Amino acid sequence: MHRLGREVATELATRTIQAGERELCLEVAGDGPAGTVIVCSGTPNSRHLYAPWVEDALARGLRLVGYDRPGYGGSTPHPGRSVADGATEVQAIATALELDRVAVWGFSGGGPYAVACAALLPDLVSAAGVVCSLAPYGAPGLDFFAGMGEDNIDDIKLVLSDPRAAREKLRKDWEEELRVTPDGVVEAWKSLLTPADAAVATGQFASWLVETIQIGLAPGDEGWWEDGQAHTSPWGFELDSIRVPVKVWHGRHDRFVAIQHGQWLAKHIPGAEAELSDEDGHLTLLVNRVPEVHEWLVGHLPGG
Repeated sequence: MHRLGREVATELATRTIQAGERELCLEVAGDGPAGTVIVCSGTPNSRHLYAPWVEDALARGLRLVGYDRPGYGGSTPHPGRSVADGATEVQAIATALELDRVAVWGFSGGGPYAVACAALLPDLVSAAGVVCSLAPYGAPGLDFFAGMGEDNIDDIKLVLSDPRAAREKLRKDWEEELRVTPDGVVEAWKSLLTPADAAVATGQFASWLVETIQIGLAPGDEGWWEDGQAHTSPWGFELDSIRVPVKVWHGRHDRFVAIQHGQWLAKHIPGAEAELSDEDGHLTLLVNRVPEVHEWLVGHLPGG
């Protein structure tokens, strides 16, 4: 089992920066002699970084930065934001930290924001990792819901058909998420967990999942709502404009975001590499594959 040692814990810092008229709350680990990697977290989620990711990043000489998207944790809400706005947030982080080049990776609901950075910030972002990510809703040739767990299907369809009812349901879901304990993760997410994912939803990882979600949802459900609206609306950029290196990771045992999303992104992002695993689910990528993501990104950072 990985543990965040005292020497690593001292590397973690929380800070707030300005992003136009709004504030973004960050968690920063390391000083980054080998470069900086910014993590676009899932939905719902927060800036809080998983300890083994931090340990791996520090061992590679990386600075690792997590951030609360608007409406989550300590970041100011931004009603009506789009996926494209995620690039503006990453640009603000780079400006505040005085960074000329960064790499990004995003997972699950954060994956689209990493794609946005690749499309819209080619002079800043050297490469983007896209892990168990959603593809655009309504994309041609994509069966968006096939293989997805019942809870996610029902929630997304309700957002599309009856936004008012969806917001009322989200408030109840928010209350339930704040009550989930690490021991209750498997039961709470039972429609989404394949056996592969249920097997890793325990111990330190389950504790981190609950903590990072509850940090993000502490101020309310606004960030979660804004993400859902952004994911089901036009992303605000064209994928075929991307010239930055992109690599897609996805697992066939994923019911949060089924594998055809990763397949579709890999096919439609110019030059994208893909690692499509027959063994992995959704959560197992976050437990087992992040060192591979970091290794790939390091190769595209200056000096890598």
